[in-house]
Amino acid sequence: MKPMTSNMRKLMWYLMAWLLAGVVIAALLVTTAGTSWQAGLGFAIPVSLIYGFVAASAYYVCRSLPMAKRQFFLTLAIFGGASLISGLMWLALCYAWNYLAYTLRQLIGFGAVGGTVGGTTLPGSLIAITPQMSVMLFAAGSCLYLLSIFAHDVLIAFENVRLADRRAAESRVQARDAELQVLRTQINPHFLFNSLNSISALTSIDPAAARSMTLELAQFFRQTLASSEKERIPLAEEIRLCEHFLAIEKIRFGHKLQSDIQIADTAQTALLPPMLLQPCIENAIKHGIRDLTEGGTIVVRALSRGDWLHITIQNPIDPAPGDTVGNGHGLKNSRLRLQSMYGDKARISWTRSSDTFLVEIAIPQDSAI
Repeated sequence: MKPMTSNMRKLMWYLMAWLLAGVVIAALLVTTAGTSWQAGLGFAIPVSLIYGFVAASAYYVCRSLPMAKRQFFLTLAIFGGASLISGLMWLALCYAWNYLAYTLRQLIGFGAVGGTVGGTTLPGSLIAITPQMSVMLFAAGSCLYLLSIFAHDVLIAFENVRLADRRAAESRVQARDAELQVLRTQINPHFLFNSLNSISALTSIDPAAARSMTLELAQFFRQTLASSEKERIPLAEEIRLCEHFLAIEKIRFGHKLQSDIQIADTAQTALLPPMLLQPCIENAIKHGIRDLTEGGTIVVRALSRGDWLHITIQNPIDPAPGDTVGNGHGLKNSRLRLQSMYGDKARISWTRSSDTFLVEIAIPQDSAI
């Protein structure tokens, strides 16, 4: 936190507070010492405004003694000593301004205004400062400084709480970004190995297919790297990534793998985390299509409904699964990503029937401009 005088907005509020204090002091002079309002205001307001800048030093006094390190006697000595010294400065300022204001009024021809004791104007002063009033002014200056210490203490405490909250939020964002970066890069290495093995095998028997698969693989990883730099991408871009992935897998599996992707026009620009659908499609091939002798079709549907984007991914599965049933890590990672980005506002669920596996995703729709 910076002092209250650190910027114009804080300074205006700070001066308004001391202006109010000056009015209160003037009212006390009027009611207790019989001073006129003109003299009381002319004396108290300038002194209060000037003393406000002296009292601003309470910020540094508070910062020199952090709340967690305070001991009673040490705090009493520092705060008490600072308030007594400031009280003396306040009293000296009152005497100086009382004489200076009177002198200025004499120079411009206004004469004395209300420095009286028992109805008699005292020469050389704006108001009558008696010994009793000196004690009261000293006590008032010390109390005002103590109030300034308390006010700065409260503001510093609030600022520390806000700073801690901001740091915690920044830490959560950094942790989320790190987690998302890890999740984005969790492409199954078996996919790369299998693709390279397939390219190697196709090189001798079908060079055209090997070349096509190499180009699709390069395009897939190029787009994957580009997407990983963004927090969210349009659904149409994610679908293009999935189509490159499917093109590679179709070369490997041939007619055994088919796809049916239908995206509503209103959903094309909807934003979602990159690499959200590709792991689901990879899961559909690895734990569904691959185990079926006749293969099958992966069906992807996306549509906008109200303020929500709904996506479904469906694939056939073996009614009698063997030892290759997945552990669900890919889908669980997708759920973690959605929770990191949307909290409870998004959901992903999956259901398994006798011959079908269905993944359903719903996220708040926010379209790219």
